[in-house]
Amino acid sequence: MKVLRTPDDRFADLPGYAFAPRYVEIPAGDGGRLRMHAVDEGPRDAAPVLLLHGEPSWSYLYRKMIPGLVAAGHRTVAPDLVGFGRSDKPTAREDYSYARHVDWVRALLLALDLRDITLFCQDWGGLLGLRLVAEHPDRFARVVASNTFLPTGDTPAGPPFLAWREFSQKVPEFPTGRILQGATVTELPDAVVAAYDAPFPDESYKSGARQFPLLVPISPDDPAAPANRAAWRVLERFEKPFLTAFSDQDPITRGGDAALRERIPGARGQRHVTIAGGGHFVQEDCGEELARVVVQFVAATKGAA
Repeated sequence: MKVLRTPDDRFADLPGYAFAPRYVEIPAGDGGRLRMHAVDEGPRDAAPVLLLHGEPSWSYLYRKMIPGLVAAGHRTVAPDLVGFGRSDKPTAREDYSYARHVDWVRALLLALDLRDITLFCQDWGGLLGLRLVAEHPDRFARVVASNTFLPTGDTPAGPPFLAWREFSQKVPEFPTGRILQGATVTELPDAVVAAYDAPFPDESYKSGARQFPLLVPISPDDPAAPANRAAWRVLERFEKPFLTAFSDQDPITRGGDAALRERIPGARGQRHVTIAGGGHFVQEDCGEELARVVVQFVAATKGAA
């Protein structure tokens, strides 16, 4: 497996992102090793809040949430998925699969020995995080799901996603920062757009970002479909607290919160929220508000977990 590592100077002086880099070595899946990065702030003996990002963002997306979570006393862990942020980036697209992404995040959780986890997941953060909740329910205390889902390919993908999928494969230069800007309500400063481009000095670093849209199951015979169906069988019995905090302006995942609330027992009776003024990347638009939602949810459900 050929791997690229983004030079450190690409991450210097990014606005709002002064967190110390922390790294874990994990199995690559081919006998080698990969270096995976995670922001890891707050007291080490506190129950962790795990923030999983999606496509094509990285832990920079959580810079507005992390301070509020840490101030409330939570250990806050925000990994960069393999292929993104400060984490290593395999160059061959075939090195990326849904199963490998699950295994890579699992390896990080085990290396850090995270337990009693509050998961916050958005976009691919949910596709990976909800799988891990189902496969390791003993490690998770509660879940906050935002603008995400766990597809099995058994229902047709919507036109907005299919349009995004086609764009992601045909665009000559994958415009990471502009993609983030296009899926937020807020007008992002140029320096913030540039921060989303920072992990990718050129197109050779973007294999993971290019491949992600093709890994979303859109047909019943997708390679990831059986494992996701198995995950749903567990989630449909998952009684630990489960909150939805979807935004009001995301065409990709609109309505997905209702499906999660209907199918997951732990969602019953919770004070689900809709975040006003948020696009798909709601953490960018309303990060501080989301942090308060998570803090309040943890406080309200400590006895239930």
